[in-house]
Amino acid sequence: MQVSVENTGALERRLEVQIPAEHVDREISTRLKTISRTARLNGFRPGKAPMTVIRQQFGAQVQREVVGDLLQSSFAEAVTQKQLNPTGNPRIEPQALGEGQGIKYVATFEVFPEVTLAPLETLDITRTVASITDDDVDAMIERLRAERPVYSPAERPAQDKDRVTVDFEGAIDGVPFAGGKGDAVPIVLGQGRMLPEIEQSLLGAQAGEDKEVTLQFPADYRATELAGKTAVFKIQVKSVESTALPALDEHFFKQLGVESGGLAKLKEDVADNLNRELQQNLRARLKQQVLEAILAANSVELPVSLVESQIQEMQVEAMRRAGNQDVTKAPPREPFEEPARRRVALGLILNEIIKRDAISVDQARVTQRLNEMAGSYGDPEGLLKAYRQNANAMRQIENLVLEDQVVDSVLTQAKVREVHSSFKEVMQLA
Repeated sequence: MQVSVENTGALERRLEVQIPAEHVDREISTRLKTISRTARLNGFRPGKAPMTVIRQQFGAQVQREVVGDLLQSSFAEAVTQKQLNPTGNPRIEPQALGEGQGIKYVATFEVFPEVTLAPLETLDITRTVASITDDDVDAMIERLRAERPVYSPAERPAQDKDRVTVDFEGAIDGVPFAGGKGDAVPIVLGQGRMLPEIEQSLLGAQAGEDKEVTLQFPADYRATELAGKTAVFKIQVKSVESTALPALDEHFFKQLGVESGGLAKLKEDVADNLNRELQQNLRARLKQQVLEAILAANSVELPVSLVESQIQEMQVEAMRRAGNQDVTKAPPREPFEEPARRRVALGLILNEIIKRDAISVDQARVTQRLNEMAGSYGDPEGLLKAYRQNANAMRQIENLVLEDQVVDSVLTQAKVREVHSSFKEVMQLA
């Protein structure tokens, strides 16, 4: 086999491969002989048909099979011989494939770039440090109370934060429209879940009162058939209820899963949950910092084929999230170009660190990650079983763990300084 390679771009290679005719013919003859031993042809006993008949009957099919197999095997052998590392399947252009001519083809493909890592000791990483305080726990309990308000009948006009229960029916040009009617609909004033004109009309309303509101639907209203149109709503106020926070009693504790131990146990549980959320957030921040620092410190040539493949994957993922299976309605590629280039560059750099530092997947951490995921799932054993039976899902988990291991390795080598913050600042709570 004769092989020559030409650099046609920074990462593109043009590989010319020629396989002698005698090699191809020998392979075809070997396969035909194997077929002749068991072939059943009319007029001949099994295995007794002349080779000329076997060749006439099976020659074209065997030649196609041999050519296909040799194209595949010779390309693999050629890139190994030339020490090339293709990023994907080549574009093959046959030059000669006829009987008695041997095989000659040109394969064009991209190779993975050589990545020269910047010294990790030069990286500056900021690690945010924070902890949970009693005030954080108390503030969270107050938020939990606010999420479970207690409503009581109010013998007064409706105020902000009151719950007003109404019947309503809307009409456009005197004709009711779909979705424009509701019975016993509770509206908490100030939450902004209803059109603002309706909420505004209910401020100062009392139980038993009738209202009529004229409004124009916004031009970008979600129900496009109503967008920009004027409607008249007739509203009957059924009740007005004031809002109060629930008492810190056994009923409230049980709502939050605390069966015994009262307020002390609730505070303990809340502190544990807040600390878990905080540590996850801090870890995610630190990981993002490390990845951004690695990316900024290392320049790498990007194979076009890998970037294009990544763009397509991101388009498909966007379609999946939107519940869209029509490929003709795929989102435009432009918004994905830069994120795709970033992903490819980061992947190449991380792989080089993994190779250089001989990092392998820590299966104990894979198990830990799975258990953490299962802990928040209704059927933890079912989730664990589903993951372990799905090779792709397990591969994704292993890749995440491997990425975490790279981050840990970088942190042992980079310059890391700590910055103290609060739970409120880290979690961006108002």
